[in-house]
Amino acid sequence: MLSMHTSPLDQPGTGDAGGMNVYVLQVAARLAEAGVAVEIFTRATSSDLADCVMAAPGVTVRHIPAGPYEGLLKQDLPAQLCAFTAGVLRAEAARPPGYYDLLHTHYWLSGHAGWLAKDRWGVPLVHTAHTLAKVKNALLAEGDTPEPLSRVVGEEQVVGEADRLVVNTPSEAEDLITRYDAEAAKISVVPPGVDLTRFTPGDGTATRRALGLPPDAYVLAFLGRIQPLKAPDLVLRAVAELRARDPEIVKRLHILYVGGLSGTGLQRPDELHELAVHLDLARRVHFLPPRSGDALVDIYRAADVVCVPSFNETFGLVALEAQACGTPVVAAAVGGLPVAVADGVSGVLINGHGAGEWGRVLGRLLREDGLRELLASGARTHAEKYSWSKTAAGLLCAYRETLYARAAQNARAGLRRA
Repeated sequence: MLSMHTSPLDQPGTGDAGGMNVYVLQVAARLAEAGVAVEIFTRATSSDLADCVMAAPGVTVRHIPAGPYEGLLKQDLPAQLCAFTAGVLRAEAARPPGYYDLLHTHYWLSGHAGWLAKDRWGVPLVHTAHTLAKVKNALLAEGDTPEPLSRVVGEEQVVGEADRLVVNTPSEAEDLITRYDAEAAKISVVPPGVDLTRFTPGDGTATRRALGLPPDAYVLAFLGRIQPLKAPDLVLRAVAELRARDPEIVKRLHILYVGGLSGTGLQRPDELHELAVHLDLARRVHFLPPRSGDALVDIYRAADVVCVPSFNETFGLVALEAQACGTPVVAAAVGGLPVAVADGVSGVLINGHGAGEWGRVLGRLLREDGLRELLASGARTHAEKYSWSKTAAGLLCAYRETLYARAAQNARAGLRRA
């Protein structure tokens, strides 16, 4: 696997680390459990990193030097593609011929490195985009910066060269077909999963107490990178609208933001804090650093509702993790979120990003304990349809089909030569 721009070992929720990091590490571990040895190549971002790290039994993360360790933004990384690709090829050259059977690249930058490696090694290339520039640009937040033409062209090239494209949802497959002229026959739909043994329902009282929240507080949570694409400001604007209609609810309401600045959010680091002050909600808002493991589970359990107001999400792992913890989700009906959230069963999907409608929905969920409890029960049931083991099984099926197709292609070429 190639994951050039972000390491699966990085903490999700800050910088360029997010759901893709979770995806790569989790599926690699499950593939290894199924008997597939996995090596993940990523760019080294610190001199303190070991060349190789055993991330899980059967899963090795290789850190490839490519450019300065620190100070490079994602938009700077295309200039380091040559160095990164050279490092990947050199690692393979130290192995016996035919050591790797298949390449799976993640994000378009890795796809370009994989494009060269697949030709050099004579193996098929499977690619997962995770996000698509044309889709992001079509659903851009107001004032946000569009993805550059170089990325659009780069994605088109990878789509054309990949032997198989793995997507999270049927809507993503449709985007590839209609926006990138992808061949439907080489697309496999494999939904992501969730760790159902870690993310489970439980009592969030201790977490609320540790955060200094009153025992009778209503708690909304936003988890993820703080950037315009994720629309974190919409939660504040929705609460301001709710206060105009039901001030008593807002007197008991607290909002948790769990995540770090990322992307174009780095250009306006104080914007969310300033908005909270402007809307007179600063006392209701708690900004927390990204969390992982049990500390992340505790946040989901402490929340009454998790908000996912993004302008686009290829899937939305935060929504799935929250639901696995028995916490209802209110999400924008975009991208893969209509798959990740079962509208009216595990949460509520909202068309659009109007603060009034978001405030109305959040107010109803907070007022009606019975409705919230019903959705909480449905949340866990819905999440149980997804697991990383199922994702790995779907990937194995896609890998087999790709390998069989490559073998048949080679056989036909051999007959033509004969």
